[in-house]
Amino acid sequence: MRVAFWGVRGSIPTPGPETNRYGGNTSCVEVRTKSDELIIIDMGTGAVPLGKRLMAGAFGKGQGRATLLLSHSHWDHIQGFPFFAPVFVPGNELTMYGNAKSPSMLEGILEGQMNPHFSPLYTIKNLGASIDFRTVVQGESFALGEVQMRAQPNPHGGTTALAFRLEEDGKSFVYASDVGYSDDASMAAAVAFYRGADVLLHDCTYSPEDQTTRRNRGFSSYVEAARVAVEAKVGHLVMFHYDQDYSDEIVDELAKACRRELDTRGGRDIELSAAAEGSVVEL
Repeated sequence: MRVAFWGVRGSIPTPGPETNRYGGNTSCVEVRTKSDELIIIDMGTGAVPLGKRLMAGAFGKGQGRATLLLSHSHWDHIQGFPFFAPVFVPGNELTMYGNAKSPSMLEGILEGQMNPHFSPLYTIKNLGASIDFRTVVQGESFALGEVQMRAQPNPHGGTTALAFRLEEDGKSFVYASDVGYSDDASMAAAVAFYRGADVLLHDCTYSPEDQTTRRNRGFSSYVEAARVAVEAKVGHLVMFHYDQDYSDEIVDELAKACRRELDTRGGRDIELSAAAEGSVVEL
């Protein structure tokens, strides 16, 4: 698998000179399988540049196929969808899995975003591509081409966000954004889901100090990320979903602090990186 980052921020996009290195777009991750099948996790504003890049290939000809995985429907994870160029091209086929009780509920959430009060598109029915909406059942495992996918809900404030585990040829990638562990039981369940992952992409929205004053929002600091990485014995921890107010320099400091936290907890062998737009992880 090849994992590429198109948006790594949380809450709102933050373009500008203070975020040039890590990027200001919100959550969007591209996964390519060994047979070049496309899986896109979350559709934040990072989906916009990804969509433009995809239009140079099969998607520009109406011959594109992709699986979209939505962790949840907070706006920083869906705002790129109405501006994702491949959805306007007839012939493209998208299968979207999401955190909802029914396919119609998932479709309704995205339809609501296009309400004429908010969008000139008016309705999802104005999109040209074929979109098949599906829901994810906890514990269910199914194939996305040659990749096996499982999903598990993590606590996220007053709601939940799905964590996704993708496995191919004995290698595993876990996406765990937007998680604020509510108690030891929720953390233990997450650790079991992450266990042995080659790469764990984990929410690192806040510093511990900022998290203390915003705990009800349901996000992690680097302390929780390091703890679950060590307890789950992952190979590589990737920091993700930085607070919109954090400059590149602040993210640098968070990464240094996370490295110290890993080492203190016995995770010296765990590789650490901070996700940035344009960066790639190969499994």
